[in-house]
Amino acid sequence: MHQIIKNILILFLSVLSVQPILAQKEKNQKQEDKTDIEIKKYNEIINTKTISDNGLFKVHRDGEKFYYEIPFTLLNQDMLLVSRISKNASKLGGGYMNAGSKTNEQLVHWTRVRNTIHLKSVSYNSIANDSLPIYNSVKDNNYQPVISVFKITAFNNDSTAAVIKINDLFLTDVPAISGLSQRLRKQYKVKNLDKKRSFINYISSYPKNIEVRHDMTYAATEPPSNSRTGTISLEMSQSMYVLPKKQMRARLYDKRVGWFTINQFDYGSEALKADRKTYITRWKLIPKDLKAYQRGELVEPKKPIVYYLDPATPKKWRPYFKKGIEDWQAAFETAGFKNAILAKDAPTKEQDPDWSPEDSRYSTVRYVASTTRNAVGPSVVDPRSGEIIESDIIWYHNHLKSYRNRYLLETGAANPLARSLDTPESEMGEMIRRVISHEVGHALGLPHNMKASFAYPTDSLRSASFTQKWGLASTIMDYTRYNYVAQPGDKGVRWIRMLGPYDHYAINWGYRYISNTDTPQKEKVTLNTWINEKSGDPKYLFGGRNSYDPSSQTESVGDDPIIASSYGLSNLKIVAPNLVKWTTANGEGYEDLEELYAELIQVWSRYVGHVITNIGGIYEKIKTSDQSGITYTHLNKSQQIKAMEFLNKNVFTTPKWLLQKEIINNISPSGSVDRIRSMQTRQLTNLLNKDRLNRMIDNQALNDKQAYSIVRLFKELRIGLWSELEKNKSIDVFRRNLQREHVAILRKLMFEDKKQRSDISAIARAELKTIQAMTSNSASRYNDGIIKFHLLDIEALIKRSLETENYNSIHKTAE
Repeated sequence: MHQIIKNILILFLSVLSVQPILAQKEKNQKQEDKTDIEIKKYNEIINTKTISDNGLFKVHRDGEKFYYEIPFTLLNQDMLLVSRISKNASKLGGGYMNAGSKTNEQLVHWTRVRNTIHLKSVSYNSIANDSLPIYNSVKDNNYQPVISVFKITAFNNDSTAAVIKINDLFLTDVPAISGLSQRLRKQYKVKNLDKKRSFINYISSYPKNIEVRHDMTYAATEPPSNSRTGTISLEMSQSMYVLPKKQMRARLYDKRVGWFTINQFDYGSEALKADRKTYITRWKLIPKDLKAYQRGELVEPKKPIVYYLDPATPKKWRPYFKKGIEDWQAAFETAGFKNAILAKDAPTKEQDPDWSPEDSRYSTVRYVASTTRNAVGPSVVDPRSGEIIESDIIWYHNHLKSYRNRYLLETGAANPLARSLDTPESEMGEMIRRVISHEVGHALGLPHNMKASFAYPTDSLRSASFTQKWGLASTIMDYTRYNYVAQPGDKGVRWIRMLGPYDHYAINWGYRYISNTDTPQKEKVTLNTWINEKSGDPKYLFGGRNSYDPSSQTESVGDDPIIASSYGLSNLKIVAPNLVKWTTANGEGYEDLEELYAELIQVWSRYVGHVITNIGGIYEKIKTSDQSGITYTHLNKSQQIKAMEFLNKNVFTTPKWLLQKEIINNISPSGSVDRIRSMQTRQLTNLLNKDRLNRMIDNQALNDKQAYSIVRLFKELRIGLWSELEKNKSIDVFRRNLQREHVAILRKLMFEDKKQRSDISAIARAELKTIQAMTSNSASRYNDGIIKFHLLDIEALIKRSLETENYNSIHKTAE
């Protein structure tokens, strides 16, 4: 009986204990249900206290609360969200991040899921027509990631739009719109976003876009500047604009003409594969008067390309910026358009108080106060069609120094105007103009074309009539900045690059309006015809930068790198002894001299590198299967032999003309020996690069007697580097250093192939044995102690290397 009563009591107490839990759960559930359905009346959120702005969305502000009123008609519509830094922390990103830098660009959709609005990132990398069965698979296998979720706070009065509080999107650390990449977070040891020091400055709504400015302050252990604050603060700009429902007709890419591109996999294609389609990026230009355009008359586009100058641009440079932009008008005229690209001053606050360079409606040339020496030309692109929506050219103030210095170094020998650090304004203006033209070219869709400089005969660059008509290369999109070929006495030549015939050709190919077709595929017939018409002319070839093609090199000029570099070195030998006179001033130190001397060595290295590319070089000429000829052609043996002769004479023989005592004794207490060693070692390492040697082996396998073999290369190099031993000549410290480096590189080549022996390791081993015998036989013939010790050291080093190599080989076999 006691046990029964006890069990009843336990059951009773259990029920009592469970009831509060159940009651609490029921209460919580009711609260959740209430939260889910708690949507306030419109006038509870939007009322007389609210400041509203009409545009793409209505934007509302109530104190520090910001709301978007999103029309349901704009749900699931393609919008582009571009994140930029509008105010930058000093030194953030090492100089290449600045006010105006883009940190992300993504296509987004606003979608409704019950009583929430989702912001989703959308990709057009995989597509199919929505009428096809496979469209469902494309959609299911490319599910859109959610960037952020917002509860619907209210509906507007006629229930055609949802109101959401937007604060959290901009005041929490959302990676998709952040100004700090993971790399920068790691570099500066960022802990978190400090909400207390982050805030929204303003949100403005325009007919086709919404602009947001918000401050983000991060706690960081090692910030790039102002380290005592322990923070990094940025003002971010978020530009979101609706994309047109009717997309621009895309134009299919052809790799024979250089363009920036977008890629899509078209799963609705009839091709028996995932059909990759590549389209060029370009602005949408449509003739105002199509009939006149078809008759061959120049016609204005319905909407021209307009660039505004940053109000921060110094007034004296503004005319040159404008010329650099509008230089492209002539190229667009070739494509049938007049006034297609315009440069304008930014409106004043009085003229347009809402104008902002971060506003996605405006393309600007930004002038950035920065020590960075560069300029860039990015653009914002519709990923569906390749249409360029807008772009911002960035000119960094300190880039003036880059062009001042190189103008002096590369043209000063023959150009009196360049012989000063106080470059004449007209000359600097011309350089700025051409840099802006180059960057605008990028923003129009054109990448670098490094083959353009090879289109012109090298000696023609010494002709005034030729260079004034044709410039220095067939396009401004090459890195042919200066005419370093022209020699003293070559009067009237052009020193600075300009647009060329390829620019007209490429703009016509990409922008001419083709009205008699309605699909990208049908356009290809016309586009191919234009390419074939120019196929035999080197002025219209395209080639990106690569490591093996002597005709596609950065910073080169002319069609013969050996002749061009010989002219260039001849000029540098005039510049070097005049550098003190041209770069110093009374009462000033030698900082400029030190900088210019270091850059002179860089120029020397570039000229030398152009020649080295000839050895193991392969010309690439991009073709399609219907064209005659081949794509890849190895350089002939004679050209490679000439290149090796140039290197032995100008590079591996000590360039003593660089050892200007008046320079060296004023810029540093020591370091000349190491400087020469570093210069020569870099070129020797480049010459004996394994990729180059393997290309030479391939060439010999295919073209035995016509090929320049690596056996001959190694032999001619050895004869050049060790030439003193033949006649017991003195070996100075510069040559001793170079000889040590030669042995070190050969040892590395011998040991590198641990798993599989190759011709390279075999030849390296044979060369070491030859050098060992040479040094052993020669050491006794030298009375100079340091030379003898040097040779004995080399002999001993090679002996140990060969013994180690044999030991490792034996034990590897045994294993």
